[in-house]
Amino acid sequence: MTDRAFAVVRAGALTTVQDLGRPGHAHLGVPRSGALDPPTARLANRLVGNPPDAAVLETTLDGCAVRPRRPVTVAVGGAPCSVTVAGRPAPWGAPVRVPAGALLEIGTALSGVRCYVAFDGGVAVDPVLGSRSSDLLSGLGPPPLADGAVLPLGSPGGTYTRVDTVPQPAPPRELVLRVSLGPRSDWFTAAALHTLTTRAYRVSAASNRIGLRTEGPALERSWEGELPSEGMVLGAVQVPPDGRPVVFLADHPTTGGYPVVAVVREADLAAAAQARPGTPLRFVGFRSCP
Repeated sequence: MTDRAFAVVRAGALTTVQDLGRPGHAHLGVPRSGALDPPTARLANRLVGNPPDAAVLETTLDGCAVRPRRPVTVAVGGAPCSVTVAGRPAPWGAPVRVPAGALLEIGTALSGVRCYVAFDGGVAVDPVLGSRSSDLLSGLGPPPLADGAVLPLGSPGGTYTRVDTVPQPAPPRELVLRVSLGPRSDWFTAAALHTLTTRAYRVSAASNRIGLRTEGPALERSWEGELPSEGMVLGAVQVPPDGRPVVFLADHPTTGGYPVVAVVREADLAAAAQARPGTPLRFVGFRSCP
């Protein structure tokens, strides 16, 4: 076959197609989705000469392996990992030429969680509501990669400047999330607000693309009962009945009934995407009552 596409040899634990998402549809119940680490997705695209919103692959922890049917230029960024082409080591964080039929392998993340694989021309699956992103909550967009699947690639545009390398921040050893008071902060005691911004938490292994779950002290409510469902935003810190905060990420539901005690600054969410289970976590920002 000589068509511009690649075959999936090893899909990995969870590898999805992501671009910058489909914002603006929350009123229809459609999450934003998109890359959990948008700055890294943009950087990977820049390395291969793509526009910043081209679709890439987002891997989770153990990478993936694909075989292109035509020669392609590829860049791997995000969590540091091994990269090989036809069994030979290739650079991470730089453009690499992959011959037709050669096996491109993205290895297990050495630190961090998610790698981003950009192909010149982008992954050209059919867009849904203006985006090629997989949305694990609603099921919109392409399904997660599966062994044997074949995904199309677009034609390189040639109008964007490719670069040789770009600096990328290391995954966090401690995750610090800046927050503002949420719309339901009054549902929590003054002691709970103090706890949120002064006590240590850790990233839970139950975290996913929908939300970053935490382990640590529970937050005490000042109100009983539950709210009617109301709108939720990216970065909302929702508190379920167990009292442990959950930070909403790209595939979060657009409505929810648990109270939102705080909202994380969007600029801090990329680091949350790379925080491994067990990573120390602190919420900082507003002043709470002692």
